[in-house]
Amino acid sequence: MIVGLTAYAQAKKIVVNNVSEASYQTVRQVANNMNVVLQTFDDLSLQIIVDTDIRTAINKLQNNQDNFLITRDIIERLNNYLMTNDKIKGIALIPSNPADEVISAGTINVDLNADAVQEKAWYNKTLEASGKSVWIAPEAEGLLSSGSADTFGLGRLLTGFISEDHGYTLLMDMNVDAFFARYDDVQLGEGSQLTLVDSEGNVVMAKDLPRIGAAFNVTLPSEGKQAEFGQPKLTDKDGHKFLAAYQKLESSDWRLVGTIPVANLYQDAKVIQTLTWVMVLFAMIIAIIIGYMVIATIANPLVKLRNLMVEGANGNLTVRSTIRKRQDEIGQLADSFNEMMSQITSLAKQTTRSADEVLLTAADLTDASNKTSIAAKEIAVATEEIANGATSLAVEAEKGSDLTNHINRQMKQVMDANEQMSESATEVEKASRQGTAYMGILTEKTGITEDMTRSMVAKVDALKESTGSIVKILDVLDNLTKQTNILSLNATIEAARAGAAGKGFMVVADEIRKLADQSRQSIDVVGQITEKIQGEIEETVKVLSDAYPLFQEQIVSVKDANEIFLKVQMQMGQFVDKLGLATEAIGGLNQSQAVLSDAMTSVSAVAEQSSATSEEVASLSSEQLSISNGLVRLSDKLDAVSKGLKESLMKFKVE
Repeated sequence: MIVGLTAYAQAKKIVVNNVSEASYQTVRQVANNMNVVLQTFDDLSLQIIVDTDIRTAINKLQNNQDNFLITRDIIERLNNYLMTNDKIKGIALIPSNPADEVISAGTINVDLNADAVQEKAWYNKTLEASGKSVWIAPEAEGLLSSGSADTFGLGRLLTGFISEDHGYTLLMDMNVDAFFARYDDVQLGEGSQLTLVDSEGNVVMAKDLPRIGAAFNVTLPSEGKQAEFGQPKLTDKDGHKFLAAYQKLESSDWRLVGTIPVANLYQDAKVIQTLTWVMVLFAMIIAIIIGYMVIATIANPLVKLRNLMVEGANGNLTVRSTIRKRQDEIGQLADSFNEMMSQITSLAKQTTRSADEVLLTAADLTDASNKTSIAAKEIAVATEEIANGATSLAVEAEKGSDLTNHINRQMKQVMDANEQMSESATEVEKASRQGTAYMGILTEKTGITEDMTRSMVAKVDALKESTGSIVKILDVLDNLTKQTNILSLNATIEAARAGAAGKGFMVVADEIRKLADQSRQSIDVVGQITEKIQGEIEETVKVLSDAYPLFQEQIVSVKDANEIFLKVQMQMGQFVDKLGLATEAIGGLNQSQAVLSDAMTSVSAVAEQSSATSEEVASLSSEQLSISNGLVRLSDKLDAVSKGLKESLMKFKVE
């Protein structure tokens, strides 16, 4: 059931996704085609408003020339455009002055006047568009023809005339059926619909004409990119779910929407759900049959065996199973039950016989235990007197042993402290050797640092001399620049004396003077940088000169520290040798103390052993007495148990 329902849910999801994508692509293609068709109408309207004959005729009307003839020429021209496209029902030129006459061609309302048209909302939008095309949704009372909502229009203001007060607005009235019928063969699925919806959510075009002008049954997104295209799953006011695919037209704010009822998409997938329930029902029937077979072949025999076990537990050891012909586990269980009951019957018979024998033995054991108990009481009294004397000797020996052990522990503490001092002295000596080695390395590195500092001072002095050379070169270049400047000035004077023949040379002299000025400026910049470098070099020399005595003092301090480490190393070596001699003396004293401790321990051990032996004998005597009493009690208990066992076995039926 889980697999089937999961497959059904997955199939619904796949169908919805595939249909959604396919529907969106179809709607997108239809929208592109619709853009092309609407662009044709747009181009035709532009062709009309730029028509030279029509514009010339309108100018004549504004000059109050022969109105009838001019109007007839305009109508003829409009009729020519009507014949080029059979989807256009009528074309009208609406005057901006209500006193002027509406010029129209094709199927129009004979009572159409400028006052009624100028009250329309689309007319004001057309004026605000200033010559751009405005698409007009169908209206219940019609656009040019009366009482018909099966047309939509295109409005455009005619601009660029002599008098704007007597201007005109072009209105093209087009047949919805003729335009929208070309998309009748577009099918998105069963129950699908194609609809043109304006920005306010009202139906502009649909195959079902009564829907035109009414609110669309689902609410589409109105902000962001989702307002231009998308393929969401939406719900109408009645709670029906629809799969919508929509695309905004390029030539207007209308959106082409394709809707498919989601319930229709699931019809093919319901076969999976139906098949799932059929298989679940079939599986339930098979499970019932298998359950009945399990009850008949397994549960009933197990119930019979359980009842036989309960009867056997109640004391009837003669029960046996009658299941003998089966070779499966149930049959093996029945055979094992019969064998178990046979063995329990044999065990019960043997236990009955053993109980009789134990009952006879218990009587003999009771008599022997009573005699042993009397003898044990006499032995216990004599042993207790011996134990009291041995205990006093053990106490005195124990005191001497404790005193010897206390002295021994103190000697061990002295030896441990001496060993720790020896280890610490060894570690100090080792640290002194490492410090001496480290100080030697530090002395070498400090000498190297001193050499490097001395070398750095020499290099900085050389750099200072080089900087001085650069300053001298800059002075030479500065003088050269001054001479060049004077030379260019003289050349300019000579060129001025030469008149027109020296103008070219005057330009060259002027450029040489500019070059000399630039060189002088560069030399000044380089001189400033060189002075800055020279100042920093002098500061570096000063710092190095101040640091050099410090390095020398550091070397002297390192050498003094090295000598201190050497003295510490020598003194710690002598201290380690003296600690070794003290350790040997304490070791000899410890051996003597150990001999004394062993002697006291032996005395204490002998006394304790004597006391323990006496106490053990007394304890054994007491224990023997206790055991004798226990034997008497056990004999009595064994006699009672034997009688109880015999009475219990008499409850079982073994024959």
